[in-house]
Amino acid sequence: MANKDIEKAQELFGKVLEQQLARVEKMKTSEQRTDYSKLDKIIVGIIPGDGIGDFIAKESKSVLSHILKDELESGKIEFRDISMTIEERAKVGKPIPDDTLAAIKQCHVTLKGPTTTPRKGDPWPNIESANVAMRKELDLYCNFRPVKVPQQGIDWAFFRENTEGAYALGSQGINVTDDIAIDFAVTTTRGSERLIKMAFEYAKKNGRNKLTIVTKANVVKTTDGKFLAIAQEIAKGYPEVEMDDWYIDIMTAKLVDAKRRTSFQVMALPNLYGDILTDEAAEFQGGVGTAGSANLGDKYSMFEAIHGSAPRMVDEGRAQYADPCSMIRAAGLLLNHIGYLKQGKNLEMALDVCGQFEKKMQMTGRDTGVTGSEYTKYLLETMADAKLQERWDGYQKEAVASAK
Repeated sequence: MANKDIEKAQELFGKVLEQQLARVEKMKTSEQRTDYSKLDKIIVGIIPGDGIGDFIAKESKSVLSHILKDELESGKIEFRDISMTIEERAKVGKPIPDDTLAAIKQCHVTLKGPTTTPRKGDPWPNIESANVAMRKELDLYCNFRPVKVPQQGIDWAFFRENTEGAYALGSQGINVTDDIAIDFAVTTTRGSERLIKMAFEYAKKNGRNKLTIVTKANVVKTTDGKFLAIAQEIAKGYPEVEMDDWYIDIMTAKLVDAKRRTSFQVMALPNLYGDILTDEAAEFQGGVGTAGSANLGDKYSMFEAIHGSAPRMVDEGRAQYADPCSMIRAAGLLLNHIGYLKQGKNLEMALDVCGQFEKKMQMTGRDTGVTGSEYTKYLLETMADAKLQERWDGYQKEAVASAK
């Protein structure tokens, strides 16, 4: 290998190190956590994204508009539509255009649809994932994803680190020569501590007595080893919560083990592993189209559908059949986060009744099932039922009994 290739790689790696060290210093000056109860107005940004995003964002916004009708009319809550398409991002060669980022920062929380991340060979420039960029720009360090399937005894809460790991530097790898390509993963003390503490706090406040750390620390000894060691130290401050740890490969297998999976409650894990495991977990609930997630920071928070933009559905003229439930579940998490707990609970119950229990309407992604608009109408009718809590309680009781 020519010395100039090594020198070029060293120079690029040096720049990566400088950026990450600057990020570490910035993390040491934490922003004050937003108290939504003290705001005169809560501004909610709605970002449809790409592909099927326009279709599912429309349904999600209609659900939120119905639930928050009084607050919208009184001015307590304001919706702002923010465009962030792949065409707009490709035009400026950035994961988020500057004016779009400024608009997002004017909102307290955002509800976001799927955005396209270009792959090698795509007709778009090699820009970073908009999701990854938002998480870094807004310091949304925790990705919280709940998955609940009463019929199978599943009640999981995932805390995925959001700003580090392999994804944080995914667009900054080095092609040293035609024969060698190297990517990076980063783990910091502060980044790991704040995520793991949030998971322990959640477990403590919600009566969960077990927290599982997922890594590959036996092989990825430096970064994953650091994450695990920090968790072991933090666990000493939470004696009421039992901590264990599993490796990502066997953990992936154990989630499909009917005898073992019900023993898991709260899980905390680095970025890449969290992405893999939560998509697997969502399949038990009905697929990635049914699961939403929360990206939490101290000042800002963003709630999103966890699946991709499905350009094929648009190309084939069937985007109207896209399942909006992932983004609607994200809207439920948003409601809980800004203090509308009763409304968030009602929406969650309606989603469970429609999607897991009664299943009067089926979404298939094609004309063999209902459209997103038809399903949303069914959902709103279910929410309006004065006996929704009674219906949900009955189904829940049956489901728990059948799982034993």
